[in-house]
Amino acid sequence: CQALPKNLLFQLLGLSIAILSTVTHYGLHFTLIRDISLESNCYRVIHHAAFYFGICLSMTLILAALLSSTATVRESQRLTAMGFFCFALAFCGLLPAVCWIYTHGTEVEDSMMDVYDLVYEEVRRNISSFRKHELAAIHEAFLCCGKHSPFGNTVNVERKTCPPGQAHGAGQDCLREIQRFLKKHMDFVFMLLGVTVGFTV
Repeated sequence: CQALPKNLLFQLLGLSIAILSTVTHYGLHFTLIRDISLESNCYRVIHHAAFYFGICLSMTLILAALLSSTATVRESQRLTAMGFFCFALAFCGLLPAVCWIYTHGTEVEDSMMDVYDLVYEEVRRNISSFRKHELAAIHEAFLCCGKHSPFGNTVNVERKTCPPGQAHGAGQDCLREIQRFLKKHMDFVFMLLGVTVGFTV
């Protein structure tokens, strides 16, 4: 009976990881950057890999918890062994994920900011009129306005693409806002995975 609350906890952790993966995959901020990014940018690969890894991990945890619960009720050694195997599999997936976030978290940040830089500079040089809509969408999603550019005056770009009411110089620098948003998100992911590792051990 004591194992049942623990199994419920693992089901909740698995469900939390599934929800977080879905929010990361379908959230406005992430899908906007994904749709704008070029094929050569690594963000698309990271975006899809994070979603599928998170869903697989959550399903493994939920399955392990269900197998353990059933094994406890039926007192089945076979189901217990299968449950432990699923927990071991989840643990083997969790450790590399936590290590990757800790050591390569800046890759996601850099790839997102590269997308913004590309769109911003193309709008500044009037290369593509379609990019103005993309830049305006980023400004609206991240509630920011332009960036500090060493390549020339950016007032015209910001006047055309910033949300209403954010005058030049009054809005938040978008590179900083993207960085701040992503840091909060990655900290939450790191904390959730760390808690899951702890309970799995």
